[in-house]
Amino acid sequence: MMEVLVTGAGRGIGLELVRQLLARGDSAIAVVRKPAPTLGELPGGDRLRVELCDVGDEKEIARLAKTLDGLALDAVINNAGVWGGEHQRLGDFDAAEAIRTYQIDALGPLLVSLALLPHLRRGTTKKLLHITSGMGSIGDNTSGGFYAYRMAKAALNMASRSLAVDLKSEGIASAVINPGWVQTDMGGRGANTTVGDSVRGILTQLAALSLETSGRFLNWKGGELLW
Repeated sequence: MMEVLVTGAGRGIGLELVRQLLARGDSAIAVVRKPAPTLGELPGGDRLRVELCDVGDEKEIARLAKTLDGLALDAVINNAGVWGGEHQRLGDFDAAEAIRTYQIDALGPLLVSLALLPHLRRGTTKKLLHITSGMGSIGDNTSGGFYAYRMAKAALNMASRSLAVDLKSEGIASAVINPGWVQTDMGGRGANTTVGDSVRGILTQLAALSLETSGRFLNWKGGELLW
């Protein structure tokens, strides 16, 4: 049985990650920005712990780490993220929105990872998995736009790569994964992947993640994406 912490666990991919982790017998720590009643309705709730934390706030991240002091974590899944707002196109760009997006989508996962390193060091499998996006791929950007979101996810990708290099000697693996275009509030109803299918793929890739595959840009279906 694994002990897995999931950020952004109140809805969408994060909620489904917690649901599937509990369903397969693992224990989960669901990190949410505000109370999420749906979490309390999940089967296996005796193996679920819910913690409040805004991953865009460094002080709250430090408080979360202190609250979990002494706990061993086998994996941390940095899922919390935002879309970036309506003003991230050429000729219509809001710098304040972009900074907030970077704070949550890029710095947030890095700060959570750093704060929880002592907990991962006590764990068995020692894995960091960060939910990124195909829109964070520089090599695959053929449509432009979405400046804030693309830039933040590209920065997250680089942070994960550096973590993989810096933590290899400690036996801690780090990778980013594209969840696909998922039918969530962010992805919209027109998306081509159900949240259940995406999460099954994500957890399959988490299980396969090792020091040999650490530092890669993974896809939920398997394989790798262009940086």
